Amino acid sequence: MIIIADGGSTKTNWCLVTEEGKKVYFNTEGYNPYFSSTEYIIQSLNESLPTDLDKNEITEVNYYGAGCSTADMRMVVEVAMKAVFTKSKVNIGHDLMAAARALLGNKEGFAAILGTGTNTCIYDGKDIINNIDSGAYILGDEGSGCYIGKKLLTDYLRGYMPEPVRNLFWETFKLTPDDINEQVYTQPRANRFCASFSKFVYDNNVHIEYSRNLVRTSFEDFFRNLVTHYPDYQKYSFNCIGSVGYNFRNVLEEVVTENGMVVGNIIRSPIDNLVKFHLELTPSSL
Repeated sequence: MIIIADGGSTKTNWCLVTEEGKKVYFNTEGYNPYFSSTEYIIQSLNESLPTDLDKNEITEVNYYGAGCSTADMRMVVEVAMKAVFTKSKVNIGHDLMAAARALLGNKEGFAAILGTGTNTCIYDGKDIINNIDSGAYILGDEGSGCYIGKKLLTDYLRGYMPEPVRNLFWETFKLTPDDINEQVYTQPRANRFCASFSKFVYDNNVHIEYSRNLVRTSFEDFFRNLVTHYPDYQKYSFNCIGSVGYNFRNVLEEVVTENGMVVGNIIRSPIDNLVKFHLELTPSSL
């Protein structure tokens, strides 16, 4: 039995493929090694993996994760996976490679992630050949759930929200400015905290124009600071994975078109296409 997993900063989607070819899906929290230690990942997996999962029967784990872009960060996750799946061959890859493989398979093109965080690349059908650093949630991550959440929280703290939105925000979260500052500056996983408010933006129906403009400016920043800096970017279609890109795809598609790109695949999660990639296209390694 093998496992393919796509790990974001908030959630990890897993697929167990049995020897008979049956696919079993389950979820755990996300494990970004910049925020989660090896010890934390081990503890979380032991507590949240399905109780009927026989880990000794797993022969191979193919895990793609947010933050797994360097050898040191991949090692944080690899050690944890090997401690949990003791009988398995463990392959650790970057979530950007998962996005490229799920969106493009073995074809070249442009691939992006718009979820809790942001990432982008040019993929040649096998390897990522160009990647502009997203800057992560403090310095960049334009267009992400965290970026949208930060813009929303900033408007709240500064009093820039329209009054109906501000009232709804208070009724929903009961957060004071001090509460927000404590969560952002003293508590762990501030990126998840900020990103969680993108759902409020999506659900807000008391001032749709405000929410739409907030999302649009976030995607415009994403294009201006990242996408348009790739050479000849307009020759590629725009392909994207992630809940933010998927949930706000009507606005995203407008910004894509305005920047001279053709809209390609915009999907919520790569897990199904990743399973297909490993089983059908390139069933070897990361």
